[in-house]
Amino acid sequence: MIEVIGVRLKPKQKLYYFSVDSINVEKGQAVIVETKNGLRYGITEISNKFIEDKLFKPDTNKLIRIANEEDDLQYEKIKKREKEAFSIFIEKIQKHNLDMKLIEVELAYDFSKIIFYFTSEGRVDFRDLVKELASIFRMRIELRQIGVRDEAKAINGIGICGRPLCCSTFLREFQPVSIKMAKDQKLSLNPTKISGVCGRLMCCLKYEQDTYEEITQNLPNEGDIIKTIRGTGEVLSVNVLRQVIKAAVRKNAQDAPSVEFFDVSEVEIIKRKYIKEDICMEDLKGIED
Repeated sequence: MIEVIGVRLKPKQKLYYFSVDSINVEKGQAVIVETKNGLRYGITEISNKFIEDKLFKPDTNKLIRIANEEDDLQYEKIKKREKEAFSIFIEKIQKHNLDMKLIEVELAYDFSKIIFYFTSEGRVDFRDLVKELASIFRMRIELRQIGVRDEAKAINGIGICGRPLCCSTFLREFQPVSIKMAKDQKLSLNPTKISGVCGRLMCCLKYEQDTYEEITQNLPNEGDIIKTIRGTGEVLSVNVLRQVIKAAVRKNAQDAPSVEFFDVSEVEIIKRKYIKEDICMEDLKGIED
């Protein structure tokens, strides 16, 4: 077992664990930690705890010290310099006429490196831009192209539900989302209704997927032939959450079918009939991970 703390390096980033050497750190305390990218300033969200050695690499992440007054002042200087760098970068990409959209600037704690995160629809030749930025900032320059999900996370906004975006509030890591999830949850496959502001499938499709997969294991599909206490019938629709099946049932082959409702426990699947859904894949192109 190894003693660690959980630290958030940025408000919208995921939680990272750092080893501690007999230093008691409380939740909410600012700390200086060592990462593979150098020293970083962060806020503790999980105080001292023990985890298994195999889950952690102590040579990559460790606590240096609890932040002091000088560290706090240094952090304020960094944030101020990042704002200045943001404005300078915007000015330079306009000068070089580059198809880039700057999203975020990250300056190393020791002022040895500055990273510019941007989005672009294609590849960008920014070699001349990097040379000019290096002459201005006198430090190592890195330009990193990020995806539309990361852009939405950094900028924030209001989702279709009327609330701030999940990725900018509590969702720290992106989970894979697929069209199958929308199908399983009987949602409209209209891209405008299942896409977030980033243009990709909404992350919230993942939230209830495990529950849907569990409760649909024993459910028939539309078109399946089932046996009920009132006779044999064909499934017309399925209410997944209520576990109710609507079916056209015949008591005898000569009788006209009648529409009946059954609990899932009252039916037995005789024959499955998988119906290929009419999906325009061209319309869905680009919204799935």
